[in-house]
Amino acid sequence: MDDRHESPTILSYHDDMFNLQSTATLISSSLGDDGRHVLILDSTIFHPQGGGQPSDTGFITSSRFKFAVQDVRSRNAVVYHYGVFDKSAEDIIIEAGVQVVLSVDESKRKLYSRLHSAGHLLDVCLPNVGLGHLKPGKAYHFPDGPWVEYVGKVPQAELQSKMQELELEANNMISRGMKVSVAAYSYEEASVLCGGALPDYIPKGSTPRIVKLGDFPGCPCGGTHVSDISDLVNIKLHL
Repeated sequence: MDDRHESPTILSYHDDMFNLQSTATLISSSLGDDGRHVLILDSTIFHPQGGGQPSDTGFITSSRFKFAVQDVRSRNAVVYHYGVFDKSAEDIIIEAGVQVVLSVDESKRKLYSRLHSAGHLLDVCLPNVGLGHLKPGKAYHFPDGPWVEYVGKVPQAELQSKMQELELEANNMISRGMKVSVAAYSYEEASVLCGGALPDYIPKGSTPRIVKLGDFPGCPCGGTHVSDISDLVNIKLHL
């Protein structure tokens, strides 16, 4: 697929992570290399895989077809919805410009959001248990075994006890509750919210999307999250 001439997809979930049904305009429908169809829309509430978070699934429907969204990816600011049409649509010509209804699988969105927010909660808990020198690295927020990686050293003799302290601190915060806010800011505002500096991969002059847990420093993030940390219920950590 050639996305060089496609306009950027409006990421509607950036403005409202909790809206799981919306309308959009179909830009194109094509057959992907793996045999599945690919739909491009002018806007989407489907979160594409990225930032360690799985993509949303669900349905895209019109008066003439039903399309099961199995996977969502983003490339060069264009979002691709991969999936299959209902058999009844096999002989229908899918034309650009039609209005479609987007419906995101609620249970999966909520699960992925909880897993993603849990990773950010651990980030803000680290200084409280004497691990503030560790820096967040890669993360995997998939349900088959989520993990977060930190750069830095912890003495082997302290590793198990620090893990237990971190788990206790995280669950204490969950029991108290804490609002989660996500919004786009100017580069300067985002720098302040993130403790005075942004990662090098954030271009100057851009409007980064920042997630904040309570009054803790924020972090650039394009994913979906819970509205309050209490929604996580409980965290269990393993080495």
